[in-house]
Amino acid sequence: MTSLELMEERFTHDSVLLKEVVTHLITDRDGIYLDGTVGLGGHSEAILEALSARGKILGTDMDPEALTASSERLKPFPGRYRLVRANFRNLNDVLDGEGISQLSGALFDLGVSSLQFDKASRGFAIRLDGPLDMRLDPHSKLTAARICNEWPAEQIELLLREYGEERAAKRIARLIVDVRKEQPFETTRQLAELLESKMARKGKIHPATKTFMALRIAVNQELENLTRGVESVISRVANGGRIAVITFHSLEDRIVKNLFRSLADHGQVKLITNSPVCPGDEEISRNPRSRSSKLRVIEVTA
Repeated sequence: MTSLELMEERFTHDSVLLKEVVTHLITDRDGIYLDGTVGLGGHSEAILEALSARGKILGTDMDPEALTASSERLKPFPGRYRLVRANFRNLNDVLDGEGISQLSGALFDLGVSSLQFDKASRGFAIRLDGPLDMRLDPHSKLTAARICNEWPAEQIELLLREYGEERAAKRIARLIVDVRKEQPFETTRQLAELLESKMARKGKIHPATKTFMALRIAVNQELENLTRGVESVISRVANGGRIAVITFHSLEDRIVKNLFRSLADHGQVKLITNSPVCPGDEEISRNPRSRSSKLRVIEVTA
């Protein structure tokens, strides 16, 4: 059994909006495409299958485990893919290093893969007990535990309000600061159980959901990296090539929408999707995690 099969045996991961990505992204079947968040390689695999034998993929990811999994998945396409460990805010350096001056298109999937989310030791999941980590890049110094244990209440409150859109940000920040005086936060269970015991549950949504999301975004600088990543590849995508972004919550989607509209207003791109493409009922039924996903696409015109 290969390492990919071992991972898939333990982690079930369906790449969201797979057909929609292929349909909207590919304009040149002989081209070179960037998968800026390659993850387990599901989107890259589908893109390579849709391209001609001359078409290629450059995949980047901060997570070395993801690169190992995706390299196994893409083995049926020898010579047609290259995988690089990198933050997509540094894509210009990556492209220069690979000798790629022009791309036919680029994809950014901002979701956390099952490899990360379903592994307790990565610290992303509320329902699994593990270290309060949440780093996509294991070499990064900032963890969710450091934020909870070291940041002042006002900064935590701002984080929860801005990144988690959490209405109870002030109360939660004060809870975290009060509790850490007695015992530092070390595990996901500590934080999840604290909020579950003190905050009211709204339907099926766990009271810690927005807090966990905000911490993950802050630890990985996801929103800053997204903006820099998209802006950095605009000049690298050929005229008529496309950039596609998949988001998973309203804040991400709003940033992408505003960024795309600004680029369109300045004549650099045209909007291919005036409103986001969302998964259908069949996909949501098969993969409930896809429910919140949204795909937006632009085409480079300048």
